[in-house]
Amino acid sequence: MTALLDGRRSSAAARTTRPGGVLGVLLLGQFMAILDVSIVNVAAPTLRVDLDASGAGLQLAIAGYTISYAVLLITGARLGDRLGHGRAFRAGLAGFTVTSLVCGLAPTTATLIAFRFAQGAAAALMMPQVMSLIQRTFDGPARARALSLYSAVIACGAVVGQVLGGVIVSADLFGTGWRPVFLVNVPIGIVLLVLAGRHLPADRGQPTRSLDPAGVVTLSSAVLLLVLPLVLGHEEHWPLWGWVSLGASVFAFAAFVAVERRLHARGGSPLVSGRVLRAPGLLVGAGALFVAMINYAGYLFTFALHLQSGLGESARDAGLAFAPAAIGFAITGLTWQRLPARWHGPMIPAGLLLAATGYLLLAPILHGGGKGGATMELDLLLVGLALGLAFSPMINVALRHVPITDAADASGVLVTVFQLGQVVGVATLGTLYLSDVHGPGALPSAHALTLTLIVLAASATIAAGLAAALVRTRAGGLDTP
Repeated sequence: MTALLDGRRSSAAARTTRPGGVLGVLLLGQFMAILDVSIVNVAAPTLRVDLDASGAGLQLAIAGYTISYAVLLITGARLGDRLGHGRAFRAGLAGFTVTSLVCGLAPTTATLIAFRFAQGAAAALMMPQVMSLIQRTFDGPARARALSLYSAVIACGAVVGQVLGGVIVSADLFGTGWRPVFLVNVPIGIVLLVLAGRHLPADRGQPTRSLDPAGVVTLSSAVLLLVLPLVLGHEEHWPLWGWVSLGASVFAFAAFVAVERRLHARGGSPLVSGRVLRAPGLLVGAGALFVAMINYAGYLFTFALHLQSGLGESARDAGLAFAPAAIGFAITGLTWQRLPARWHGPMIPAGLLLAATGYLLLAPILHGGGKGGATMELDLLLVGLALGLAFSPMINVALRHVPITDAADASGVLVTVFQLGQVVGVATLGTLYLSDVHGPGALPSAHALTLTLIVLAASATIAAGLAAALVRTRAGGLDTP
């Protein structure tokens, strides 16, 4: 009962703030954190030369952020409940800003690796609060619009990172090479901290709510065992330790389930409560979003590889090639609510099937090793329009029946699903593409991309099947309280 009252007070406090200011601060923070993944990838060659980094050192400098971010997301969500979501967001933002500064000034590879892990941990505290605060600040159609903007930021952040990273590294500002890709976060972070102090709620959270240390340890171990080989596996030629780690992750997840059930039976507060998982649509929605994120991340990664390695495009030009897809996603992702309400459910699987069609159409366009021209751009626009129809309403359906008091737990689950989907997509589809490239040049790359596009179409179809099951749940309409 106390938790329920605390949740209502926290929700009421959130709604007394200016919703537009809250959303602006949250989405800018979200955008900055997502940007930091792809923007650093572009700087990797310059970074390696400047710091004389080994191959393994370079991998850890790039992947350290992703690893700690994925491992700590659900813990970050629970800390938001304990500290207050506004306070947790500001603390994570402050940590992200400071670690970005240290990364940008890092004198050695070891320093950079250490603070990339710390930067990912700060992002893991900051990012779950975005979805939690959206749920607590907005209701009905306003929540649907806010979550649409949230999904658009996720979709477009990686593309903008590719372009911005290429521009910054190419400019070599004052001879600083790769360092501005981190330092650019510092002034943005400072401005956001000021704005967050003005606009985000000063809720005190639920300090008495248990952090569930046993759950934190077992879940963090399970996610680490899963993510580490997926992130590093291909570059290390899939060593034995990677397969052992993947196998061990299954047992670690089973141990986490056992720990949570035991805690629930004793009347404790599990890190992931059964009540949240039983909310109509959440589990099926998480499954559909997981497969959809595998698809989207694999598409971005493999197509960027083809453009840069196969066709010889610069990082900036390769990023700009994704512009039609980003524009298409924004058009449908931000306007789907204007369509008749009876279309909202069916358009989720329809959008994913349309995306699958776009992937299949792209294969013959690029199969001969050409650049595709206007035909490719139109096809990418189609893919973006299709994905925009699916992603935003899918998030709304998945969260529709989650009580406000469980917003943090649900946010932790879905944000972790997003991140794990991206990691799995890059690992599996990236490995498929790279394993099928036989020789340099545009033609071998195009052949490998064709195979990858067929698999992308298949995975989008699977996601459509899960989405069809989602819209048949009790989630019902998408745009009413």
